[in-house]
Amino acid sequence: MNYLIVFLGAGIGGAGRHGVNVLSARLFGTGFPAGTLVINVLGCLVMGLIAGAFAFRGHLPQELRLFLTTGILGGFTTFSAFSLDAALLWERGEVGLAALYVGASVIFSLLAVAAGLILSRYMLAGGAM
Repeated sequence: MNYLIVFLGAGIGGAGRHGVNVLSARLFGTGFPAGTLVINVLGCLVMGLIAGAFAFRGHLPQELRLFLTTGILGGFTTFSAFSLDAALLWERGEVGLAALYVGASVIFSLLAVAAGLILSRYMLAGGAM
């Protein structure tokens, strides 16, 4: 049942992300990824609100948390989950681990995108770089 909850939420979040991207492109053009920036910041704000609600109102059902965070926000942006993880490490006083997590996430993610682009270019263009 939990997979269905996440599946439904992710569909809603993904549709929302697409809507924000389309609206942003119409409003601001496509020269700067304003849509992605809005999605990440908005997703992080909502993640903070949800995490706070569950922290201070612990009686809320875990299925609701799963639907809202892993489902909707996971479909909308995974940046919100990354930000919550980093904030939780910081709040636990594990500042070094938080910094390591943030740095490693950004560096390895950028390297992975670059590697994926290089590999796909190599595989799809017959080895031409």
